[in-house]
Amino acid sequence: MSLAARRTEPISILQRERTLRPDFFMVIPYLALTAFGVLMVYSASAPGLQARGLDPAAVMRRHLVFAVVGVAVFIFTSMIDMRLVRSVTPAIYIGSLVALLLVLTPIGTYANGARRWVDFGFYAFQPSEFAKIAVVLALALLLSRGGDRLRWDYVGRALLIVALPALLIFVQPDLGTMLVFGFIALAMLFVAGTTWRQLAFLLIAGVVGAVGIFQAGALKEFQLRRLTAFLDPTEDLAATALYNQTQSEIAIGSGGFFGKGLFGGSQTNLNFVPEQSTDFIFTAIGEQLGFIGAVIVLGLFAMIIWRVLVAAGNARDKYSQLVATGVGALLAFHIFVNVAMTMTLMPVTGLPLPYLSAGGSAFIAMSVALGLAHSVWMRRSPVPD
Repeated sequence: MSLAARRTEPISILQRERTLRPDFFMVIPYLALTAFGVLMVYSASAPGLQARGLDPAAVMRRHLVFAVVGVAVFIFTSMIDMRLVRSVTPAIYIGSLVALLLVLTPIGTYANGARRWVDFGFYAFQPSEFAKIAVVLALALLLSRGGDRLRWDYVGRALLIVALPALLIFVQPDLGTMLVFGFIALAMLFVAGTTWRQLAFLLIAGVVGAVGIFQAGALKEFQLRRLTAFLDPTEDLAATALYNQTQSEIAIGSGGFFGKGLFGGSQTNLNFVPEQSTDFIFTAIGEQLGFIGAVIVLGLFAMIIWRVLVAAGNARDKYSQLVATGVGALLAFHIFVNVAMTMTLMPVTGLPLPYLSAGGSAFIAMSVALGLAHSVWMRRSPVPD
């Protein structure tokens, strides 16, 4: 059957052309991290809740619900044909922009110095988490049409695709997500066929833009505190964000080689580390399970990213290849920045650790992203490499 003939076939939600075989080297680490995340959220949150006379399992139960939903979404997304995803990509991207705009209206919920959520009562929806996926899909759709070497007009349109949601997220503000967009765009542009000259121009433009934003005073006060605390550790630790990272570093170091055991450790039990069940969940892992536990977790993440990149390398078309590449870049950036943040190697950005940090929108969005990469693998090219 010719390629032209295949394009005229109706698109169905479920792929029926071949037997779909899951990639267990991707699925098993995902399920293992999900189950381990539920355990660590409980271990990190229970002592503090119990000390305040609250239900020690409250945070864990809520996270468990999102974990179950996330796994179901992962399975469903894995079964969707990428041709269908490609056909609805424009609608997904426009919908993400509308959702980001709604956050900035009175509908949006203001908390912790930012307006990032739409509160439905039973669930606080964070559109920026799903906007990451929308940007990956939109970039893949554009760049897949650009040929082996991208012209400057394609690079410019790719920057526009990234700039629109990035600007809306900057207003919230959410500096960490903006950085994610930049890394995803660079990775996908590189795979799509940009020249070294184009990449160098983009990197220089990014640095100049970041310096300009800093010099113009466009950052919020808490963002400046985080950056200045990281760049100048001689400041008063109790008055800056570096205090949180210092406590995190102490907790990870005190775990030693084997850790202090689940529910063990003064930093975790006494709540010295803030957000220890969400952004700083890796701190609880390092303190309670030590170096061994941290290495196992990072090894599972490495296996997932490896399989996502293998899926990209064996994709049946350029769109699918770029989607898998974007998912790999998204996961790698989140993991690197979050872990480095807990060890004072990066400033605090508020990026959660995929599949481990408590948080509904982040967990479900990351499950959707991995499901898309898994779909690429199950419908890979019949010709290896």
